Amino acid sequence: MEKKGANKLAIIETEEIGPDTSIAEFAIIRKGAKLGRGVIVHPFVVIESGVSIGDGVEVYPFSHIGKEPNGAGAVAREPVFDRHVAIGAGCCIGPNAVIYCDVRIGESTLIGDGASVREKSSIGSKSIIGRHATIGYECRIGSNTKIMDHSGIAGKSVVGDRVFIANDVQSANDNLIGSKGWRDDITGPVIEDDVMIGEAAVLLPGIVVERGAIIGSGALINHNVKPDSMMLTMPARAVPRELHKE
Repeated sequence: MEKKGANKLAIIETEEIGPDTSIAEFAIIRKGAKLGRGVIVHPFVVIESGVSIGDGVEVYPFSHIGKEPNGAGAVAREPVFDRHVAIGAGCCIGPNAVIYCDVRIGESTLIGDGASVREKSSIGSKSIIGRHATIGYECRIGSNTKIMDHSGIAGKSVVGDRVFIANDVQSANDNLIGSKGWRDDITGPVIEDDVMIGEAAVLLPGIVVERGAIIGSGALINHNVKPDSMMLTMPARAVPRELHKE
């Protein structure tokens, strides 16, 4: 279907495209998707049915929005989701980003290159999900929050407003290593408003980092953190070095 503002090599199955929207060659827009005014869709983007994209959003090449989760019979948890994605006005979706079904993203949020947002998750407004960061299933991320490159937010985690999470921070939601089957009561960390977490920290399942706390780089957090407190790991120290002489 040829539309005004769309390259003739794009595949466009939907009728719901706002004015001043640009769709580049080889993009695929499925039936039932909705694009607002002034949206820019770059080459090789796939936008599935049920996706609603607000005004002024830009989606860079090879992004996939509305991807259906598929456990391929290899995961114990059966994915449950609605076929709907809502992306607020003014967002930017970087190249190779993957946004699954049943996701809601507020206005003016940046989803970085290669980032992944799993099903049944929500992200507030004016937040940043850095390059190759991963947001697990059923997560709730607040507004004005920054989750930087290569960090991983485990499924069923909560991150509040105005949180800063540095590069390579990792979290977990399951302490039962080697157990069989699926337990629905597992949860990731709860990170309250105004928390700052340094690079390469690790947060274990179910812990609560209360409002305004600071966690230093490389810290392993295995218990709750009190509000406005500071948790620091042991820094590296010099040790004697024996040089081998020939």
